Amino acid sequence: MLNALKLRNRSFCSSLRSIDFRTIMAGTYLSNAEKLQNEGLNIESMNPRVKQVEYAVRGPIVIKAAELDKELKEGKKHPFEKIIKANIGDCHAMGQKPITFIRQLLAACSYPPLIKENIFPSDVNSRAKEILSTINESTGCYSDSAGLAVVRKDIAKFISNRDGYPCNSEYLIITNGASTAVKLILELFVRENENIGIMIPIPQYPLYSATIDEFGLKQVGYYLNEEKNWSLDISELKRSLDDARKTCSVKCLCVINPGNPTGQVLSYQNIQEIIKFAIEEDLFIIADEVYQDNVYAEECTFYSFKKVMKEMGSVAKDLQLASMHSCSKGFLGECGLRGGYVEVVGISNEVRYHLNKLQSAQLGSNVTGQLVLDCLVNPPKIGEPSYDLFVQEKFSVLSSLKKRARLVYETLNKIEGVTCNEVQGAMYAFPQIHLPQKAIDHAKSLDQAADFFYCMQFLEQTGICVVPGSGFRQKEGTYHFRLTILPPEDQLKVFLEKFKEFHIKFLEIYK
Repeated sequence: MLNALKLRNRSFCSSLRSIDFRTIMAGTYLSNAEKLQNEGLNIESMNPRVKQVEYAVRGPIVIKAAELDKELKEGKKHPFEKIIKANIGDCHAMGQKPITFIRQLLAACSYPPLIKENIFPSDVNSRAKEILSTINESTGCYSDSAGLAVVRKDIAKFISNRDGYPCNSEYLIITNGASTAVKLILELFVRENENIGIMIPIPQYPLYSATIDEFGLKQVGYYLNEEKNWSLDISELKRSLDDARKTCSVKCLCVINPGNPTGQVLSYQNIQEIIKFAIEEDLFIIADEVYQDNVYAEECTFYSFKKVMKEMGSVAKDLQLASMHSCSKGFLGECGLRGGYVEVVGISNEVRYHLNKLQSAQLGSNVTGQLVLDCLVNPPKIGEPSYDLFVQEKFSVLSSLKKRARLVYETLNKIEGVTCNEVQGAMYAFPQIHLPQKAIDHAKSLDQAADFFYCMQFLEQTGICVVPGSGFRQKEGTYHFRLTILPPEDQLKVFLEKFKEFHIKFLEIYK
Protein backbone atom coordinates (compact mmCIF):
# COMPACT_ATOMS: atom_id res chain seq x y z
CA MET A 1 0.00 0.00 0.00
CA LEU A 2 2.79 2.40 1.00
CA ASN A 3 4.81 1.51 -2.13
CA ALA A 4 1.76 2.14 -4.27
CA LEU A 5 1.32 5.60 -2.70
CA LYS A 6 5.02 6.39 -3.29
CA LEU A 7 4.73 5.36 -6.94
CA ARG A 8 1.57 7.45 -7.33
CA ASN A 9 3.30 10.44 -5.70
CA ARG A 10 6.37 10.14 -7.95
CA SER A 11 4.06 9.93 -10.98
CA PHE A 12 2.15 13.06 -9.83
CA CYS A 13 5.41 14.97 -9.24
CA SER A 14 6.69 13.91 -12.64
CA SER A 15 3.48 15.19 -14.19
CA LEU A 16 3.89 18.50 -12.39
CA ARG A 17 7.46 18.82 -13.67
CA SER A 18 6.22 18.27 -17.24
CA ILE A 19 3.87 21.26 -16.97
CA ASP A 20 5.26 24.65 -18.05
CA PHE A 21 4.07 26.90 -15.21
CA ARG A 22 5.24 29.96 -17.15
CA THR A 23 2.52 29.18 -19.69
CA ILE A 24 -0.11 28.88 -16.95
CA MET A 25 0.98 32.11 -15.28
CA ALA A 26 1.17 33.92 -18.60
CA GLY A 27 -2.40 32.88 -19.34
CA THR A 28 -3.55 33.98 -15.91
CA TYR A 29 -1.72 37.28 -15.73
CA LEU A 30 -1.79 38.51 -19.33
CA SER A 31 -1.61 42.27 -19.44
CA ASN A 32 -4.57 44.14 -20.86
CA ALA A 33 -2.47 45.09 -23.88
CA GLU A 34 -1.57 41.43 -24.50
CA LYS A 35 -5.20 40.36 -24.14
CA LEU A 36 -6.22 43.01 -26.66
CA GLN A 37 -3.47 41.84 -28.98
CA ASN A 38 -4.79 38.27 -28.82
CA GLU A 39 -8.41 39.27 -29.64
CA GLY A 40 -9.57 39.00 -33.23
CA LEU A 41 -11.19 42.44 -33.15
CA ASN A 42 -10.99 45.13 -30.52
CA ILE A 43 -10.87 48.90 -30.29
CA GLU A 44 -7.10 48.88 -30.79
CA SER A 45 -7.01 46.53 -33.77
CA MET A 46 -10.05 47.81 -35.68
CA ASN A 47 -9.78 50.00 -38.76
CA PRO A 48 -8.55 53.42 -37.53
CA ARG A 49 -10.39 55.14 -40.38
CA VAL A 50 -13.72 53.90 -39.03
CA LYS A 51 -12.94 55.46 -35.66
CA GLN A 52 -12.42 58.81 -37.39
CA VAL A 53 -15.87 58.75 -38.99
CA GLU A 54 -18.40 61.18 -37.53
CA TYR A 55 -22.03 61.69 -38.56
CA ALA A 56 -23.54 64.63 -36.71
CA VAL A 57 -27.05 64.19 -38.11
CA ARG A 58 -27.33 61.06 -35.95
CA GLY A 59 -24.86 62.14 -33.27
CA PRO A 60 -24.98 62.59 -29.45
CA ILE A 61 -27.91 65.03 -29.43
CA VAL A 62 -30.02 62.66 -31.51
CA ILE A 63 -29.07 59.79 -29.18
CA LYS A 64 -30.11 61.93 -26.20
CA ALA A 65 -33.41 62.70 -27.92
CA ALA A 66 -34.07 58.97 -28.27
CA GLU A 67 -33.35 58.47 -24.55
CA LEU A 68 -35.75 61.26 -23.60
CA ASP A 69 -38.41 59.84 -25.92
CA LYS A 70 -38.09 56.45 -24.23
CA GLU A 71 -38.38 58.06 -20.79
CA LEU A 72 -41.54 59.91 -21.81
CA LYS A 73 -43.11 56.67 -23.00
CA GLU A 74 -42.20 55.05 -19.67
CA GLY A 75 -44.03 57.82 -17.81
CA LYS A 76 -41.08 59.92 -16.67
CA LYS A 77 -41.87 63.63 -16.42
CA HIS A 78 -40.04 66.26 -18.46
CA PRO A 79 -40.78 69.93 -19.24
CA PHE A 80 -42.33 68.75 -22.53
CA GLU A 81 -44.80 66.08 -23.61
CA LYS A 82 -43.18 64.86 -26.83
CA ILE A 83 -39.96 64.94 -28.83
CA ILE A 84 -40.06 66.98 -32.03
CA LYS A 85 -37.40 65.63 -34.41
CA ALA A 86 -36.36 68.62 -36.49
CA ASN A 87 -32.90 67.16 -37.08
CA ILE A 88 -33.27 65.04 -40.19
CA GLY A 89 -34.95 65.11 -43.60
CA ASP A 90 -37.25 62.15 -42.94
CA CYS A 91 -40.50 63.25 -44.58
CA HIS A 92 -42.79 60.40 -43.58
CA ALA A 93 -41.55 60.41 -39.99
CA MET A 94 -42.69 64.04 -39.89
CA GLY A 95 -46.22 63.08 -40.96
CA GLN A 96 -46.08 63.36 -44.76
CA LYS A 97 -48.44 60.87 -46.41
CA PRO A 98 -47.13 58.51 -49.11
CA ILE A 99 -48.10 59.17 -52.72
CA THR A 100 -51.05 56.87 -53.49
CA PHE A 101 -49.87 55.72 -56.93
CA ILE A 102 -46.52 54.61 -55.53
CA ARG A 103 -47.96 52.52 -52.72
CA GLN A 104 -50.54 50.94 -55.03
CA LEU A 105 -47.84 49.95 -57.51
CA LEU A 106 -45.63 48.53 -54.74
CA ALA A 107 -48.56 46.52 -53.38
CA ALA A 108 -49.43 45.12 -56.81
CA CYS A 109 -45.81 44.18 -57.56
CA SER A 110 -45.19 42.73 -54.10
CA TYR A 111 -48.37 40.62 -54.16
CA PRO A 112 -49.39 40.04 -57.81
CA PRO A 113 -52.76 38.35 -57.00
CA LEU A 114 -53.99 41.86 -56.11
CA ILE A 115 -53.83 42.74 -59.82
CA LYS A 116 -56.60 40.25 -60.60
CA GLU A 117 -58.80 41.73 -57.87
CA ASN A 118 -59.10 44.97 -59.87
CA ILE A 119 -58.90 47.09 -56.72
CA PHE A 120 -56.32 49.43 -58.25
CA PRO A 121 -56.65 51.81 -61.22
CA SER A 122 -55.95 50.22 -64.60
CA ASP A 123 -52.70 52.14 -65.15
CA VAL A 124 -51.33 50.76 -61.86
CA ASN A 125 -52.18 47.21 -62.93
CA SER A 126 -50.68 47.59 -66.40
CA ARG A 127 -47.48 49.14 -65.01
CA ALA A 128 -47.19 46.33 -62.44
CA LYS A 129 -47.61 43.66 -65.12
CA GLU A 130 -44.95 45.29 -67.30
CA ILE A 131 -42.45 45.43 -64.44
CA LEU A 132 -43.19 41.91 -63.17
CA SER A 133 -42.64 40.49 -66.66
CA THR A 134 -39.02 41.69 -66.46
CA ILE A 135 -38.27 40.26 -62.98
CA ASN A 136 -39.65 36.71 -63.16
CA GLU A 137 -42.93 37.86 -61.58
CA SER A 138 -41.33 38.55 -58.18
CA THR A 139 -39.75 41.56 -56.49
CA GLY A 140 -37.68 39.06 -54.50
CA CYS A 141 -35.39 38.39 -57.48
CA TYR A 142 -32.02 40.01 -57.98
CA SER A 143 -31.91 42.70 -60.63
CA ASP A 144 -29.00 43.41 -62.95
CA SER A 145 -26.13 44.90 -60.96
CA ALA A 146 -26.69 48.33 -62.51
CA GLY A 147 -30.44 48.07 -61.96
CA LEU A 148 -33.52 46.89 -63.82
CA ALA A 149 -33.22 47.66 -67.54
CA VAL A 150 -36.81 48.94 -67.69
CA VAL A 151 -36.15 51.40 -64.84
CA ARG A 152 -32.84 52.61 -66.28
CA LYS A 153 -34.60 53.17 -69.60
CA ASP A 154 -37.22 55.32 -67.83
CA ILE A 155 -34.52 57.27 -65.95
CA ALA A 156 -32.75 57.96 -69.25
CA LYS A 157 -36.01 59.32 -70.73
CA PHE A 158 -36.54 61.48 -67.64
CA ILE A 159 -33.04 63.00 -67.88
CA SER A 160 -33.41 63.54 -71.64
CA ASN A 161 -36.74 65.35 -71.17
CA ARG A 162 -35.45 67.39 -68.23
CA ASP A 163 -32.25 68.57 -69.91
CA GLY A 164 -33.14 68.51 -73.60
CA TYR A 165 -30.18 66.26 -74.43
CA PRO A 166 -29.93 62.46 -74.89
CA CYS A 167 -29.03 60.21 -71.96
CA ASN A 168 -27.47 56.79 -72.43
CA SER A 169 -29.02 54.28 -70.02
CA GLU A 170 -25.69 52.41 -70.02
CA TYR A 171 -24.22 55.38 -68.15
CA LEU A 172 -26.70 54.92 -65.29
CA ILE A 173 -26.35 52.89 -62.10
CA ILE A 174 -29.27 52.46 -59.70
CA THR A 175 -28.22 52.39 -56.04
CA ASN A 176 -29.68 52.00 -52.56
CA GLY A 177 -30.22 55.74 -52.25
CA ALA A 178 -27.98 58.56 -53.43
CA SER A 179 -25.71 58.09 -50.39
CA THR A 180 -24.58 54.74 -51.78
CA ALA A 181 -23.93 56.40 -55.13
CA VAL A 182 -21.72 59.02 -53.48
CA LYS A 183 -19.67 56.30 -51.77
CA LEU A 184 -19.46 54.31 -55.00
CA ILE A 185 -17.92 57.26 -56.87
CA LEU A 186 -15.60 58.40 -54.07
CA GLU A 187 -14.14 54.92 -53.72
CA LEU A 188 -12.76 55.24 -57.25
CA PHE A 189 -10.39 57.96 -56.04
CA VAL A 190 -8.75 55.93 -53.26
CA ARG A 191 -5.03 55.28 -53.79
CA GLU A 192 -2.99 53.69 -51.02
CA ASN A 193 -0.15 55.76 -49.60
CA GLU A 194 -1.26 58.84 -51.55
CA ASN A 195 -2.91 62.02 -50.30
CA ILE A 196 -5.95 62.44 -52.54
CA GLY A 197 -8.06 65.54 -51.87
CA ILE A 198 -11.83 65.87 -52.30
CA MET A 199 -13.31 69.37 -52.28
CA ILE A 200 -16.52 69.70 -50.25
CA PRO A 201 -18.66 72.73 -49.34
CA ILE A 202 -18.52 74.16 -45.82
CA PRO A 203 -21.05 73.96 -44.19
CA GLN A 204 -21.07 70.38 -45.45
CA TYR A 205 -23.38 67.40 -45.33
CA PRO A 206 -21.69 64.85 -43.00
CA LEU A 207 -22.08 62.00 -45.52
CA TYR A 208 -19.17 63.47 -47.45
CA SER A 209 -16.77 64.03 -44.57
CA ALA A 210 -17.63 60.61 -43.10
CA THR A 211 -17.04 58.80 -46.40
CA ILE A 212 -13.84 60.73 -47.09
CA ASP A 213 -12.50 59.73 -43.66
CA GLU A 214 -13.60 56.12 -44.12
CA PHE A 215 -11.72 55.84 -47.42
CA GLY A 216 -8.59 57.61 -46.16
CA LEU A 217 -9.06 60.55 -48.51
CA LYS A 218 -8.40 64.16 -47.52
CA GLN A 219 -11.15 66.73 -46.94
CA VAL A 220 -10.59 69.99 -48.80
CA GLY A 221 -13.21 72.42 -47.57
CA TYR A 222 -14.36 75.50 -49.45
CA TYR A 223 -16.57 78.02 -47.64
CA LEU A 224 -19.97 79.04 -48.96
CA ASN A 225 -20.61 82.78 -48.63
CA GLU A 226 -23.21 83.27 -45.91
CA GLU A 227 -23.37 87.03 -46.56
CA LYS A 228 -24.56 86.28 -50.13
CA ASN A 229 -27.16 83.64 -49.25
CA TRP A 230 -24.60 80.81 -49.14
CA SER A 231 -23.39 81.48 -52.68
CA LEU A 232 -20.44 79.60 -54.16
CA ASP A 233 -17.63 82.01 -55.05
CA ILE A 234 -15.05 80.84 -57.60
CA SER A 235 -12.38 82.89 -55.83
CA GLU A 236 -12.98 80.78 -52.71
CA LEU A 237 -12.71 77.57 -54.74
CA LYS A 238 -9.38 78.80 -56.11
CA ARG A 239 -8.09 79.75 -52.65
CA SER A 240 -9.05 76.37 -51.19
CA LEU A 241 -7.58 74.43 -54.11
CA ASP A 242 -4.27 76.31 -54.07
CA ASP A 243 -3.88 75.78 -50.32
CA ALA A 244 -4.72 72.08 -50.56
CA ARG A 245 -2.31 71.39 -53.42
CA LYS A 246 0.57 72.19 -51.10
CA THR A 247 -0.15 68.94 -49.23
CA CYS A 248 -2.27 66.71 -51.47
CA SER A 249 -3.40 65.91 -55.01
CA VAL A 250 -6.95 67.26 -55.43
CA LYS A 251 -9.05 65.19 -57.84
CA CYS A 252 -12.72 65.91 -57.22
CA LEU A 253 -15.14 68.77 -56.50
CA CYS A 254 -18.43 68.02 -54.72
CA VAL A 255 -21.37 70.40 -55.16
CA ILE A 256 -24.78 70.06 -53.46
CA ASN A 257 -27.58 71.82 -55.34
CA PRO A 258 -30.02 72.73 -53.84
CA GLY A 259 -27.86 72.97 -50.75
CA ASN A 260 -27.82 70.85 -47.63
CA PRO A 261 -27.71 72.16 -44.89
CA THR A 262 -27.82 75.67 -46.34
CA GLY A 263 -30.90 75.64 -48.62
CA GLN A 264 -29.49 77.76 -51.47
CA VAL A 265 -30.14 77.16 -55.19
CA LEU A 266 -27.30 77.75 -57.66
CA SER A 267 -27.90 80.06 -60.61
CA TYR A 268 -27.26 78.98 -64.21
CA GLN A 269 -24.31 81.38 -64.45
CA ASN A 270 -22.80 80.08 -61.21
CA ILE A 271 -22.96 76.49 -62.48
CA GLN A 272 -21.23 77.59 -65.70
CA GLU A 273 -18.44 79.17 -63.64
CA ILE A 274 -18.05 76.01 -61.54
CA ILE A 275 -17.83 73.83 -64.65
CA LYS A 276 -15.21 76.13 -66.23
CA PHE A 277 -13.20 76.02 -63.01
CA ALA A 278 -13.35 72.20 -62.87
CA ILE A 279 -12.20 71.89 -66.49
CA GLU A 280 -9.32 74.34 -66.01
CA GLU A 281 -8.17 72.53 -62.87
CA ASP A 282 -8.77 68.95 -64.12
CA LEU A 283 -11.36 68.18 -61.44
CA PHE A 284 -14.09 65.53 -61.54
CA ILE A 285 -17.46 66.97 -60.40
CA ILE A 286 -19.90 65.16 -58.11
CA ALA A 287 -23.25 66.95 -58.45
CA ASP A 288 -25.57 65.99 -55.58
CA GLU A 289 -28.98 66.96 -56.99
CA VAL A 290 -31.37 65.02 -54.76
CA TYR A 291 -33.38 68.16 -53.85
CA GLN A 292 -34.04 69.21 -57.45
CA ASP A 293 -37.83 69.14 -56.92
CA ASN A 294 -37.51 71.23 -53.74
CA VAL A 295 -37.22 74.80 -55.06
CA TYR A 296 -39.38 77.42 -53.33
CA ALA A 297 -38.02 80.91 -54.06
CA GLU A 298 -39.79 82.57 -56.99
CA GLU A 299 -36.53 83.87 -58.46
CA CYS A 300 -34.84 80.44 -58.38
CA THR A 301 -34.85 77.60 -60.91
CA PHE A 302 -33.10 74.25 -60.70
CA TYR A 303 -30.60 73.58 -63.50
CA SER A 304 -28.78 70.27 -63.64
CA PHE A 305 -25.03 70.26 -64.13
CA LYS A 306 -25.56 67.89 -67.07
CA LYS A 307 -27.84 70.40 -68.85
CA VAL A 308 -25.50 73.34 -68.30
CA MET A 309 -22.51 71.25 -69.37
CA LYS A 310 -24.25 70.27 -72.63
CA GLU A 311 -25.30 73.85 -73.37
CA MET A 312 -21.70 75.04 -72.93
CA GLY A 313 -20.80 72.98 -76.01
CA SER A 314 -17.20 72.16 -76.86
CA VAL A 315 -15.89 74.16 -73.89
CA ALA A 316 -17.23 71.51 -71.51
CA LYS A 317 -17.06 68.40 -73.68
CA ASP A 318 -14.26 66.87 -71.60
CA LEU A 319 -15.91 67.39 -68.21
CA GLN A 320 -16.10 64.32 -65.98
CA LEU A 321 -19.38 64.41 -64.06
CA ALA A 322 -21.38 62.17 -61.73
CA SER A 323 -24.94 63.38 -61.04
CA MET A 324 -27.12 61.89 -58.29
CA HIS A 325 -30.87 61.84 -57.70
CA SER A 326 -33.05 60.03 -55.15
CA CYS A 327 -36.62 59.12 -54.21
CA SER A 328 -35.89 60.01 -50.55
CA LYS A 329 -36.44 63.74 -50.99
CA GLY A 330 -38.51 65.88 -53.36
CA PHE A 331 -42.23 65.26 -52.91
CA LEU A 332 -41.97 61.47 -52.52
CA GLY A 333 -39.95 61.39 -49.31
CA GLU A 334 -39.50 57.61 -49.47
CA CYS A 335 -36.33 57.59 -47.34
CA GLY A 336 -36.76 54.07 -46.01
CA LEU A 337 -37.20 52.40 -49.39
CA ARG A 338 -33.68 53.42 -50.54
CA GLY A 339 -33.81 54.25 -54.21
CA GLY A 340 -31.31 56.45 -56.05
CA TYR A 341 -29.27 56.65 -59.21
CA VAL A 342 -26.05 58.12 -60.54
CA GLU A 343 -25.31 59.13 -64.13
CA VAL A 344 -21.59 59.22 -64.93
CA VAL A 345 -20.33 60.96 -68.08
CA GLY A 346 -16.89 61.83 -69.42
CA ILE A 347 -15.01 58.76 -68.15
CA SER A 348 -13.20 56.19 -70.28
CA ASN A 349 -14.62 52.74 -71.02
CA GLU A 350 -11.83 51.26 -68.88
CA VAL A 351 -12.86 53.30 -65.84
CA ARG A 352 -16.54 52.54 -66.47
CA TYR A 353 -15.74 48.82 -66.49
CA HIS A 354 -14.25 49.06 -63.01
CA LEU A 355 -17.10 51.27 -61.77
CA ASN A 356 -19.63 48.67 -62.90
CA LYS A 357 -17.48 45.93 -61.35
CA LEU A 358 -17.58 47.76 -58.02
CA GLN A 359 -21.38 47.94 -58.19
CA SER A 360 -21.55 44.26 -59.19
CA ALA A 361 -19.77 43.31 -55.97
CA GLN A 362 -22.79 44.72 -54.10
CA LEU A 363 -25.17 42.52 -56.15
CA GLY A 364 -27.24 45.50 -57.21
CA SER A 365 -29.77 47.60 -55.32
CA ASN A 366 -33.06 46.51 -53.76
CA VAL A 367 -35.88 46.05 -56.26
CA THR A 368 -38.55 47.85 -54.21
CA GLY A 369 -36.47 51.02 -54.16
CA GLN A 370 -36.03 50.73 -57.92
CA LEU A 371 -39.80 50.60 -58.40
CA VAL A 372 -40.25 53.78 -56.37
CA LEU A 373 -37.54 55.42 -58.45
CA ASP A 374 -39.44 54.42 -61.58
CA CYS A 375 -42.54 56.20 -60.25
CA LEU A 376 -40.45 59.34 -59.71
CA VAL A 377 -39.06 59.46 -63.24
CA ASN A 378 -42.11 57.99 -65.02
CA PRO A 379 -45.20 59.28 -63.17
CA PRO A 380 -48.81 58.87 -64.37
CA LYS A 381 -49.51 60.78 -67.58
CA ILE A 382 -52.36 63.08 -68.56
CA GLY A 383 -55.44 60.98 -69.32
CA GLU A 384 -54.40 58.02 -67.16
CA PRO A 385 -56.66 57.14 -64.20
CA SER A 386 -54.02 57.93 -61.54
CA TYR A 387 -52.90 61.26 -63.01
CA ASP A 388 -55.23 63.73 -61.27
CA LEU A 389 -54.67 62.35 -57.76
CA PHE A 390 -50.92 62.11 -58.32
CA VAL A 391 -50.67 65.76 -59.41
CA GLN A 392 -52.92 66.84 -56.54
CA GLU A 393 -50.77 65.03 -53.94
CA LYS A 394 -47.52 66.33 -55.47
CA PHE A 395 -48.79 69.93 -55.47
CA SER A 396 -50.05 69.59 -51.89
CA VAL A 397 -46.63 68.47 -50.60
CA LEU A 398 -44.55 71.04 -52.49
CA SER A 399 -46.87 74.00 -51.85
CA SER A 400 -46.93 73.22 -48.12
CA LEU A 401 -43.12 72.98 -48.04
CA LYS A 402 -42.92 76.35 -49.78
CA LYS A 403 -45.15 77.92 -47.10
CA ARG A 404 -43.10 76.32 -44.32
CA ALA A 405 -39.82 77.51 -45.85
CA ARG A 406 -41.15 81.08 -45.85
CA LEU A 407 -42.54 80.77 -42.32
CA VAL A 408 -39.19 79.59 -40.90
CA TYR A 409 -37.20 82.28 -42.72
CA GLU A 410 -39.46 85.16 -41.70
CA THR A 411 -39.98 84.05 -38.09
CA LEU A 412 -36.32 83.37 -37.27
CA ASN A 413 -35.21 86.76 -38.56
CA LYS A 414 -37.58 88.49 -36.12
CA ILE A 415 -35.80 86.96 -33.11
CA GLU A 416 -33.00 88.88 -31.40
CA GLY A 417 -29.58 87.31 -31.94
CA VAL A 418 -30.69 85.10 -34.85
CA THR A 419 -30.09 85.62 -38.58
CA CYS A 420 -31.26 83.24 -41.27
CA ASN A 421 -30.81 83.27 -45.03
CA GLU A 422 -33.78 82.58 -47.27
CA VAL A 423 -34.63 78.89 -47.64
CA GLN A 424 -34.57 78.88 -51.44
CA GLY A 425 -34.72 75.10 -51.71
CA ALA A 426 -34.08 71.67 -50.13
CA MET A 427 -35.61 70.95 -46.70
CA TYR A 428 -33.53 72.88 -44.18
CA ALA A 429 -32.75 76.25 -42.66
CA PHE A 430 -29.28 76.94 -41.25
CA PRO A 431 -29.67 80.01 -39.01
CA GLN A 432 -26.73 81.70 -37.32
CA ILE A 433 -27.08 82.21 -33.57
CA HIS A 434 -25.11 85.08 -32.04
CA LEU A 435 -24.16 83.73 -28.61
CA PRO A 436 -22.97 85.73 -25.57
CA GLN A 437 -19.30 85.28 -24.66
CA LYS A 438 -20.36 83.94 -21.27
CA ALA A 439 -22.19 81.05 -22.95
CA ILE A 440 -19.23 80.36 -25.23
CA ASP A 441 -16.86 80.28 -22.23
CA HIS A 442 -19.18 78.01 -20.26
CA ALA A 443 -19.41 75.55 -23.17
CA LYS A 444 -15.62 75.59 -23.45
CA SER A 445 -15.31 74.71 -19.75
CA LEU A 446 -17.43 71.62 -20.51
CA ASP A 447 -15.20 70.79 -23.50
CA GLN A 448 -18.14 71.35 -25.84
CA ALA A 449 -18.65 73.46 -28.95
CA ALA A 450 -20.84 76.44 -28.06
CA ASP A 451 -23.59 75.52 -30.53
CA PHE A 452 -23.54 71.89 -29.33
CA PHE A 453 -24.10 73.13 -25.77
CA TYR A 454 -26.87 75.42 -27.01
CA CYS A 455 -28.65 72.65 -28.96
CA MET A 456 -28.40 70.19 -26.06
CA GLN A 457 -29.94 72.76 -23.72
CA PHE A 458 -32.65 73.40 -26.30
CA LEU A 459 -33.44 69.67 -26.45
CA GLU A 460 -33.47 69.13 -22.69
CA GLN A 461 -35.70 72.12 -22.03
CA THR A 462 -38.14 71.90 -24.96
CA GLY A 463 -37.91 68.38 -26.38
CA ILE A 464 -36.93 69.75 -29.80
CA CYS A 465 -34.02 68.08 -31.57
CA VAL A 466 -31.86 70.07 -34.01
CA VAL A 467 -28.28 69.57 -35.23
CA PRO A 468 -25.50 71.99 -34.16
CA GLY A 469 -23.62 73.76 -36.92
CA SER A 470 -20.32 72.41 -35.63
CA GLY A 471 -21.45 69.01 -36.93
CA PHE A 472 -21.46 70.45 -40.45
CA ARG A 473 -18.33 72.59 -39.93
CA GLN A 474 -18.62 76.36 -40.19
CA LYS A 475 -16.46 79.47 -40.24
CA GLU A 476 -14.41 79.91 -37.09
CA GLY A 477 -16.21 82.11 -34.58
CA THR A 478 -19.70 81.52 -35.99
CA TYR A 479 -22.43 79.29 -34.55
CA HIS A 480 -25.41 77.75 -36.30
CA PHE A 481 -27.88 74.91 -36.15
CA ARG A 482 -29.75 73.01 -38.85
CA LEU A 483 -33.46 72.46 -38.62
CA THR A 484 -35.71 70.76 -41.11
CA ILE A 485 -38.84 72.49 -42.41
CA LEU A 486 -40.64 69.13 -42.57
CA PRO A 487 -42.77 69.17 -39.38
CA PRO A 488 -46.46 69.85 -40.18
CA GLU A 489 -47.35 73.54 -40.18
CA ASP A 490 -49.05 73.41 -36.76
CA GLN A 491 -46.03 71.66 -35.21
CA LEU A 492 -43.65 74.03 -36.97
CA LYS A 493 -45.42 77.02 -35.42
CA VAL A 494 -45.12 75.40 -31.98
CA PHE A 495 -41.44 74.73 -32.68
CA LEU A 496 -40.78 78.35 -33.63
CA GLU A 497 -42.61 79.70 -30.58
CA LYS A 498 -40.75 77.36 -28.24
CA PHE A 499 -37.47 78.26 -29.89
CA LYS A 500 -38.13 81.98 -29.42
CA GLU A 501 -38.93 81.48 -25.71
CA PHE A 502 -35.85 79.32 -25.17
CA HIS A 503 -33.51 81.64 -27.06
CA ILE A 504 -34.61 84.78 -25.18
CA LYS A 505 -34.23 82.94 -21.87
CA PHE A 506 -30.80 81.61 -22.90
CA LEU A 507 -29.57 85.10 -23.79
CA GLU A 508 -30.86 86.42 -20.47
CA ILE A 509 -29.03 83.73 -18.48
CA TYR A 510 -25.70 84.22 -20.24
CA LYS A 511 -25.76 87.96 -20.98
